[in-house]
This record gives sequence, C-alpha cells and structure tokens, in this order.
Amino acid sequence: MTTNDPLSTVLDFFRSFEGNDVEEAVRFVADDMEYVNVPFGFEAGTVIGPDGMRAVLIPAFAGVIRNEFIVRTTATNADTVFVERLDRHRLANGWVELPVTGVFTVRDGKITHWRDYFDMNVFATQMAALA
Repeated sequence: MTTNDPLSTVLDFFRSFEGNDVEEAVRFVADDMEYVNVPFGFEAGTVIGPDGMRAVLIPAFAGVIRNEFIVRTTATNADTVFVERLDRHRLANGWVELPVTGVFTVRDGKITHWRDYFDMNVFATQMAALA
C-alpha cells in the first residue's frame, strides 16, 4: 500500500488482483469489511471480512489465468470512492469482459465497504459462448 488516500487504496487493491492473488488483495480490506455483489441481492450477495471475500473470490477466480481491471472513471467524496471499470478475466478458451461500477468506503487505509453493480446477464452470455 502506498498511501492512506482512499482512491490510491482502491486502485492498489485492484492491481493486487491482476496476479490472481486473493491473499495479496486481502491486505487492503478491514476485518469487518462488507462486500456486496449487488446483482445477487443485498442479503444473498453480502459477505463480511477477509474470510468472506476469500469465500467468494477464490472459487470465482479458480479458472482464471489472468485478470485485468481497466478503470474508466473514478470519483471520490471524502472516504467514498466510485470506480467505473471493465473487469477482464482470461480463461483457458477466451476472455470474459464485464462492465462494473464499484462503490468503496476506505477508512485508515483499509476498505470497509465494497459494493459491485453489474449485469449478470452480460457475464452469463459470455460464459455460455465460451463453453
């Protein structure tokens, strides 16, 4: 981590995922961090803390050879960071690209809230095409 600046923390967090290393990314999250994949619903899509994040991302990245997170737009207001991005995941038989907007809260250099908004149909359609 280079700084406690909220935007830098979030951007460093995504860079840590490019090597498909969830453990590296865990360094950026608070013990009580709330992670929500909004398309799954706020209740079903919510996990807490590093262990919750691992439980979602390790299986999700299991077949991924490489990740790329292309940041399109950012906006920051105090400790809140909005990131419009294109998540690219290289699988054995091609790339899956998912437009995502994430909302983060950062306190004391750690991510305390992470909510991702995306269209699950875009992801499902691309996965089906690669099958």
